[in-house]
Amino acid sequence: MKQLDIPVYSIDRFNNKSEKTIQFQIEHYDINRNFKVTYPHRHDDFYEILFLTQGEGIHTIDFQNYTIKPNTIFFLSPGQIHELNLSEDVKGYIFLFTSSFYHFNKTDPYKLFELPFFYHLNQETPPIYLENETEKQVITELFKNAIYENQQNLTDSEEAIRALLDLILIQCKRIYPLSKIEEKANKGKILVKRFKQLIEEKSQENLSVKDYASLLAITPNYLSETVKSVTGRTSTDLINDRMILEIKRLLTHTDLGISEIAYQLNFSDQSYFSKYFKKLTNQSPLEFRNSLSK
Repeated sequence: MKQLDIPVYSIDRFNNKSEKTIQFQIEHYDINRNFKVTYPHRHDDFYEILFLTQGEGIHTIDFQNYTIKPNTIFFLSPGQIHELNLSEDVKGYIFLFTSSFYHFNKTDPYKLFELPFFYHLNQETPPIYLENETEKQVITELFKNAIYENQQNLTDSEEAIRALLDLILIQCKRIYPLSKIEEKANKGKILVKRFKQLIEEKSQENLSVKDYASLLAITPNYLSETVKSVTGRTSTDLINDRMILEIKRLLTHTDLGISEIAYQLNFSDQSYFSKYFKKLTNQSPLEFRNSLSK
């Protein structure tokens, strides 16, 4: 079978230090920084905050295009495929961090799920477009301070950087544009985000609602009721959304044949796979692939 063409990078790939393993990376961002990576690509187990203060272009995240303009903040969760097309004058800051780095001194292992911009309840991952001058200054200074701490390697610098990350995320949470779904979400939101994280991790295993409920140690009915109350959609809808996204990724970014993709995603046979895709997209897999070259 052919190999997947979409690179998957760990946070170590972005390491400019001597250590082999890191849990965070904070630095200035410009057009030259991308020499270590190719696009499109995805991240395996870390989060990204990209704050672009200058330049323009397009940032594509899971088939959604977002306009880049000065003072835009993007957020990426593990597993998302993204591609940047940037002007030569682009400048800004980038903060990469693992879940273990963020949760190091926190008692709630799902604290990250309280943030509306990671594992978004919708398929979209809209950025923040900063327009308020005070907000720009506050967030810029937090990034600068984190970079300073990282460069100077002062006593307790890692604790300081973790505290600055908290402040960056808090500031972003305050001004992030919430969807109607997020505004109505209740305590079940954390469970739904855990469910979405599992769907992301198990996306190629083609699991059922019952399988996911078992992994979450709850009943299928409770999972379905919670998903419905938070999102207005069914658990099966979310699983199907992610599966269709994965199929489109493979059709777009690899040269795997239709039968190979069906096998890769644990479908029983190619015929069922094609019927499944067409039912949900009104296109056969081959029609979708052919449409990409038009």
